[in-house]
Amino acid sequence: MKLATLCYITDLQKKSTLMLFRNKKENDVHEGKWNGLGGKFELTESPEDCVIREIKEESGLTISSPQLKGFITFPLFDGIYDWYVFLFTTDKFEGELINSNEGHLEWIPNDQIRSLNLWEGDQIFLPWLSGGKFFSAKFTYKDKKLVSYSVNFY
Repeated sequence: MKLATLCYITDLQKKSTLMLFRNKKENDVHEGKWNGLGGKFELTESPEDCVIREIKEESGLTISSPQLKGFITFPLFDGIYDWYVFLFTTDKFEGELINSNEGHLEWIPNDQIRSLNLWEGDQIFLPWLSGGKFFSAKFTYKDKKLVSYSVNFY
């Protein structure tokens, strides 16, 4: 089992969200996909500690007040581990973008995000982030294709 975070940072004035095009890491299961930012927990970290650290490392931005919106289980996503992912949003950030080791960072207009090359499950859960209810979901992939999902809203 792997624990991870994923965060969508929104610039309210520009009506855009910071997205990462995964094109730099070798053997990256996400290669060629657009994602929010985040990553794996380090020892002793809370979900909030992890997301704040990962955003700083990947983008150079310092976020504050990340809002936990949901939790997703991805059984055997990479063919080896079940991934448990805490999903956050924030519109509170400062700093300047860096050249990320993970891929190309870009502020994408909110109305264009779903036209990007996203994972199939992302197309489904992204609207839930602004739905006002916490969610817990399971997305099952086989050979990088979504085969099923379930969700509970609280």
